[in-house]
Amino acid sequence: MRTLDRDAQQALTPQCALDILKEGNKRFINNLKANRNLLQQANETVEGQYPFVIVLSCIDSRTSVELIFDQGLGDVFSVRVAGNIINDDILGSMEFACKLAGSKLIVVLGHSHCGAVKGACGDAKLEHLTGLLDKIKPAIESAQDGSEELSHDDFVQRVADANVQVAVDQIMQKSKTLKEMIENGEIGIVGGMHDIKSGRVEFFSGIGAE
Repeated sequence: MRTLDRDAQQALTPQCALDILKEGNKRFINNLKANRNLLQQANETVEGQYPFVIVLSCIDSRTSVELIFDQGLGDVFSVRVAGNIINDDILGSMEFACKLAGSKLIVVLGHSHCGAVKGACGDAKLEHLTGLLDKIKPAIESAQDGSEELSHDDFVQRVADANVQVAVDQIMQKSKTLKEMIENGEIGIVGGMHDIKSGRVEFFSGIGAE
């Protein structure tokens, strides 16, 4: 399997990009890998790269997006930070990926059993980590709106789900460039949740990629 060139990248729609990820995740959970020569792909991208998607995910060692979506070198812009939170540097990276490098889809990917979310729920404090976990607090507030009683683990998962949606909303609110591209149909944006036990990714409803 070869890497995308610019023509192939630009021919994709946001929905096609999402479909590629879904098919890749199916291969992952069934332990079926696409046949790739990674060194060849590296050589093919020496003069330029044309990833079709940018994925914001957690630093968790079990959530490598290239693996769980069965993608190769040159296919994915991967942004990783504990708790898959949004900041200005990440927004700038997304603007580069979509406006300048031609990516067709933004994915915010959370995962089950997230240590950062657990830390935020437990009000953990540690030098620079404190400020990072504070960015998850809006998701905690959102998750507390439910009236039913939840176990601790279920509540943490609800916060993880809400945290993905908070990030999607913040991208739309804080980046005029990305918002305009999404509204014009140039790119799509969608959230998802990776179950680290099954490997399956469940995508939430998105914009431009349903």
